[in-house]
Amino acid sequence: MPGWLKILLIILMVGILLVVGVIAAGGIWFYRNKDALKGKLDNITTEARDFGKNTDNQGCVNETISRYKAEKGFTSAMSNALFVRICLDSSRETPGFCESVPKQREFMKTAQWRKEQCQQAGLQGDSYCESLFTPVQQFCEK
Repeated sequence: MPGWLKILLIILMVGILLVVGVIAAGGIWFYRNKDALKGKLDNITTEARDFGKNTDNQGCVNETISRYKAEKGFTSAMSNALFVRICLDSSRETPGFCESVPKQREFMKTAQWRKEQCQQAGLQGDSYCESLFTPVQQFCEK
């Protein structure tokens, strides 16, 4: 067997072992933290549903932005995206709320709209802000 092939096989095996190790570590972390994650998910769901019952669609978006500004970052963006989606489903209709919201398949309009929403919220340059508006588009498309 040529030397280059041995080196290639070794690199391939090391790569496979690293992938398996990362997957195993992720599984162990999830197993150890599943109760806390489920509790947080239940808490977000309850808060969003309760908040939505007492506000309109725009109130949900405003609250989401406020919450995100208080704690920025990837996990906060994911939690707040879930919050706004559940809140929107239980909130009162805001007249004209969905009129300027592009469909998700309109990629160029979507990118521009999300950027504008982040600018209006004072979050321009925040790399996770735009993910807060995906649920708004989903809500308006249903």
